[in-house]
Amino acid sequence: MANVTFSSPVMARDVTVYAVAGDRGTILSLAKAHKIPIPFDCQDGECGSCMVEVTHLSPHTKYAIALTEKEKETLRQLGKISPDEVRDAEVNDVPPRFRLACQCFIRDEDILITFEGDQVRPAEKAHLTDAAQTFKGRLKIDSVDQFLAFALSVEEEAATHFEQLGNAMEERGNHDVARLFRQLSGYSRLHYEQTKERVGTRDLSHLMPSKLMWPDYVTPERTELWAGDASITHLGALKAALQGERRGYEFYFTVAGTTSDPDVAAMAKIFVKEEAEHVKILEAWITREEWQLKTHDLPA
Repeated sequence: MANVTFSSPVMARDVTVYAVAGDRGTILSLAKAHKIPIPFDCQDGECGSCMVEVTHLSPHTKYAIALTEKEKETLRQLGKISPDEVRDAEVNDVPPRFRLACQCFIRDEDILITFEGDQVRPAEKAHLTDAAQTFKGRLKIDSVDQFLAFALSVEEEAATHFEQLGNAMEERGNHDVARLFRQLSGYSRLHYEQTKERVGTRDLSHLMPSKLMWPDYVTPERTELWAGDASITHLGALKAALQGERRGYEFYFTVAGTTSDPDVAAMAKIFVKEEAEHVKILEAWITREEWQLKTHDLPA
């Protein structure tokens, strides 16, 4: 029998349950069986919403190891597993600190499972009137090609801006935040490439927007300039990035709700969904980091 203790700020108290050795159930399946509110979404090791911290209470017995490839890749994307930890897991059977509850099987050992709470609620939708007040005045999207040209501009500038911020942080010795900005640049670059695939071989250069067409003369997802402050913390950088992603979401939401072209509306709604996912991920990272800072009493 294994004692599995669950701890979270969303629970009134820690709960210890018993797992039968050899049952091969995952942490998530055990939590669901005992109504422990570990958040989850895909349940297939791809979304990262069920990430937990596992503390092994039996120092000489650490069985909860078998990392799947999906789990390793998702933890890498979340920045929660290092190359050394992957190597230790594969070569020395040393379990990493963070796991995905849907992928980690319970073994015959006592463990403590810590998690932050529900982070999979849908991102709150912007009110169309509020978003339109920011973007509708200067923007008039009349065709799918024009919309894609605007989207290319948004995503390319976001990728370039994050990359520049990452380089600036690296030069100033803020390596942790530099890695974060470069990771966000990679996400924007991926979104840019996906948009280019939708464009195909069409030449949209004549439809690309000028800076004068944007409120404040910058594309929506460009972060505030204070994100380039060398003293910015990892949490501060996340909040700056979230501000940009929310503006990107509001832009696409405005287009979807105000265009008279049904094809533009349908395309914009695809981007709204994608941006909502980006917002949700950043909100989850911020919630997790704020809770960790609070529980470990670290400087923000």
